[in-house]
Amino acid sequence: MESTVKLEPLTESDQALLNKIEQEAGTSINLCYQCGKCSAGCPAGFAMDYTPRQVIRMLQLGLINEALSAEGIWICASCETCSERCPRGVDIASIMDALRREALFRGIVSDKKVAVFNEAFLAGVRNFGRTYEAGLLLTHNLKTWQPFKDAELGLPMMSRGKVHLFPARIKGRGQVKKIFERVEKIRGEQ
Repeated sequence: MESTVKLEPLTESDQALLNKIEQEAGTSINLCYQCGKCSAGCPAGFAMDYTPRQVIRMLQLGLINEALSAEGIWICASCETCSERCPRGVDIASIMDALRREALFRGIVSDKKVAVFNEAFLAGVRNFGRTYEAGLLLTHNLKTWQPFKDAELGLPMMSRGKVHLFPARIKGRGQVKKIFERVEKIRGEQ
């Protein structure tokens, strides 16, 4: 049995949220005329519950919470294929990224492992100026209660120089920290 959705006019708060997502993404969903080129070229589309075209359509119809809850926004690889293929110049990849940030901010994450990974990744970049793969994997696995997941891959990757035991530090780490501080300040003001 199919479920039906009743469309209603956007509330002021939903319209403000939609405007915020469009502003963060630097694009307008109203430019999209649903040609489907974005979804046809999406390399991860086969695994999504809602393809990029469908996510954009949900936003156009005011189904913002449904779009924020879609697993497809987390499966998106941010490869930019959808944005490049769009004949109207809609930056769909940026929309997906803005939706992920908003979903994290609101605590709307269908798979908590994704949020833990995102947190661990950003913590590594904040602390070291770049990603620290070994720390990322260790933090993610411990926080998701799977401490030995992929452990057998660690030594071969280290021996080939793909993963390092200690984090590399870059020059200008202080500048990276300042970027994070500015973003947190902006987020706090909203």
